[in-house]
Amino acid sequence: MWSLLQTNLLLFILLYSYFSSAVASPLFPSSCQLQRQFHLNGIHKSGDVILGGLFQVHFFSSVADLSFTSQPQQPTCHGFYELGFRQAQTMAFAIDEINRNSNLLPNVTLGYTLYDNCVTLGIGFRAALSLASGQEEKIILDNRCTGNLPVIGIVGDSSSTHSIAISNVLGLYRVPMVSYFATCSCLTDRQKYPSFFRTIPSDAFQVRAMIQILKHFGWTWAGLLVSDDDYGLHAARSLQSDLSLSGEGCLAYFEILPWDKDMDELRRIVNVMKKSSARVVIVFAHHSRIVNLMEEVVRQNLTGLQWMASEAWTEATVLQTPQLMPYLGGTLGIAIRRGEIPGLREFLLQIRPDLHHNNSYGNSMVRFWEFTFKCRFAPAPTGWVEGRGTLCTGEEDLDNVDSEFLDISNLRPEYNVYKAVYALAYSLDDMLRCKPGRGPFRGHSCATLQTLEPWQLIYYLEMVNFTTPFGDQVSFDENGDVVPIYDVMNWVWLPDGNIKIQTVGEVKRSAFRGEELILDEDKIFWNFESKKPPRSVCSESCPPGTHMVRKKEEPKCCFDCIPCSEGKTTNKSNSLECTSCPEDFWSNPQRDHCVPKKTEFLSYHEPLGICLTATSLLGTFICVIVLGIFFYHRRTPIIRANNSELSFQLLLSLKLCFLCSLLFIGRPRLWTCQLRHAAFGISFVLCVSCILVKTMVVLAVFKASKPGGGASLKWFGAMQQRGTVVFLTAIQAAICTAWLVSSSPFPHKNTLYHNDKIIYECAVGSTVGFAVLLGYIGMLAFLSFLIAFLVRNLPDSFNEAKLITFSMLIFCAVWVAFVPVYISSPGNYADAVEVFAILASSFGLLITLFGPKCYIIILRPELNTKKAIMARRNGTQKIFHIQ
Repeated sequence: MWSLLQTNLLLFILLYSYFSSAVASPLFPSSCQLQRQFHLNGIHKSGDVILGGLFQVHFFSSVADLSFTSQPQQPTCHGFYELGFRQAQTMAFAIDEINRNSNLLPNVTLGYTLYDNCVTLGIGFRAALSLASGQEEKIILDNRCTGNLPVIGIVGDSSSTHSIAISNVLGLYRVPMVSYFATCSCLTDRQKYPSFFRTIPSDAFQVRAMIQILKHFGWTWAGLLVSDDDYGLHAARSLQSDLSLSGEGCLAYFEILPWDKDMDELRRIVNVMKKSSARVVIVFAHHSRIVNLMEEVVRQNLTGLQWMASEAWTEATVLQTPQLMPYLGGTLGIAIRRGEIPGLREFLLQIRPDLHHNNSYGNSMVRFWEFTFKCRFAPAPTGWVEGRGTLCTGEEDLDNVDSEFLDISNLRPEYNVYKAVYALAYSLDDMLRCKPGRGPFRGHSCATLQTLEPWQLIYYLEMVNFTTPFGDQVSFDENGDVVPIYDVMNWVWLPDGNIKIQTVGEVKRSAFRGEELILDEDKIFWNFESKKPPRSVCSESCPPGTHMVRKKEEPKCCFDCIPCSEGKTTNKSNSLECTSCPEDFWSNPQRDHCVPKKTEFLSYHEPLGICLTATSLLGTFICVIVLGIFFYHRRTPIIRANNSELSFQLLLSLKLCFLCSLLFIGRPRLWTCQLRHAAFGISFVLCVSCILVKTMVVLAVFKASKPGGGASLKWFGAMQQRGTVVFLTAIQAAICTAWLVSSSPFPHKNTLYHNDKIIYECAVGSTVGFAVLLGYIGMLAFLSFLIAFLVRNLPDSFNEAKLITFSMLIFCAVWVAFVPVYISSPGNYADAVEVFAILASSFGLLITLFGPKCYIIILRPELNTKKAIMARRNGTQKIFHIQ
């Protein structure tokens, strides 16, 4: 903000001082006269059309005393910059080449006026105003201050700050300005800078190129250093914005390099870099700012960093020294596209100070000659000759000098200058080829060289499209930006100590592929022991199976990796959240993908299921054996004395009880769920009904043995016994039918007990129905137990009341214990508990009711006689055989 304020203030002062001086003097009513003329270093060549140029030929400027007690002197420049001078000569060469081209601007000779801005805004602004308005001391044109502009377009300025200031003014007059080095993305604003164009990509593209390199190597944690000017600050804003939008990385720190050599501030910045975990440092600054920084880096011996250079210092030779290579070796930088300009070296060799020097435009050629040959033109400064200094003759041979000036193997800013000149020339050529009546202006008119307005050339400049001899297409988009392309450079520290800056890739944008990064990684020199790219992350990537949780009050690239909770997974790295598995799936131990849940039910293949199945079949087999024994011995007294028909019915019902338990084993199906409880309920009611009828028959027989009790037996004949059993069983069948019709049991996937398991079970459907079913069985069992208990002490030595009492006691105990255990048993254990209850109660009835009889029949046959039975009678009671 302070830099922008300074720029605007300087703009106002210069504009006011310049234009207030160019007034119509009352002493000269027929002329316009400049009250003051700027003394600028420059080179001039006349022509039909003049192009202007602004270049950095000197590094520094000095201003005389500004006490205003006398007329202020003009600023002077010093510190010759031979590459800036080569850029100016490239423009001169391009214009000379165009003049020799009969197909481009035929019959029109281009001239040029090139000024030195001395890397100072004030001088650059003076030069731009001089180009736009001319330096003639007096113009006499029919008593009017009118006429064509001295230049139709300007190539420059190189600095973004200078270009912003100058374009603010020249844009008011729509004077086209084509910069070859100003990269600030702010200059794409057509509302503020309507006449600005450039042949170098904007920082917006350079920033995106940087981000692509960061992404390519997985560098998500980097530091940012920028210069305190429009170039650095706009690049910082663009980088921060693009990183935030893309999510490709974060800035560990952001520091602004001081303008002057503020050692305290530089020491603080280097300390920040040293403490940071970021191994990558991005720098958007001019090399003059980085020189001061590197002094402190060397002093603190801060190594192990991967530097990323913006185009402003990627090829700065002042930093390519053996002393700095331990720190800057391996630097990756964005560089302007390299080009080839055939014939440029031959043109540079023809330079002679006596041919190009013009006193009215300063002494840049003299400065260049003296700088190159380390000599001085006469008159030499005092003490020069005495100090054995040589005098320049102007005839020295440039070809004998080992100078960077003649090294055209790496033309980058010069190539942009070359393209800028040709862009203006092709625009002018298109304009002059316009046919009257078919022009783009009002009334389909065309612009002519004599009536040319600057805005008319801008129209053609926006439409220009040509290809350079090097094969690059040149055209401008709606913002005045050229088709972007950058080279990716690498600073190689050779074993012999020499330094080589080599191209290792390019970043470009095309209509078909968009922005594209191409890198030859095998050529990249890494200044690390591993000879591999460094790791620069705040937090390591979260592996699959974990998700990122951002650390509090830290950038989003700093996070903890938290494992996904059970039932959630992620198969990607750096996932923000975990995804829940589908209903029938569960997370694997690594939490990186979902696997089908384990299924669990009372299976025939697991030990518990096998044991219960074997026990059920054993019980069924025993029932068959007992039934066979009873059938075989059906005419023996012990069988006939205990109501053989009910005994057979009881054995058949017990067999069904044993078999119905098999319906509880295996994967639940709809039919098994519906059948298991119905079969269980009906089988046990049939069994208990038989026992109840047996008990009632014993009681009836006992009463009939007493005087006057014979009438009680007529209600318990064979038909009544069968009818009672059928009736009681029919009630249970009706209960089961109502239950199945209203809300029948069904297969159910139970995940209540284990999230990672699916327990297949039969849901009862209606709890009331199930309770009524069990309650009815319990009621009959309790009634049987009660009656049997009452008649347990009858005098008949072989009545079954005691055995029935004991069996019902076991039966009731089993099922009373079953209810709470069944309710509290998880999953398939509930089925196992129910099967166990069925088997336990069935075995209890089988053993207690039929065990003693089988014992007598098989082991004590002598007791299975009528005489033995009669001998066991106590008293005189009769034995009644109920058929």
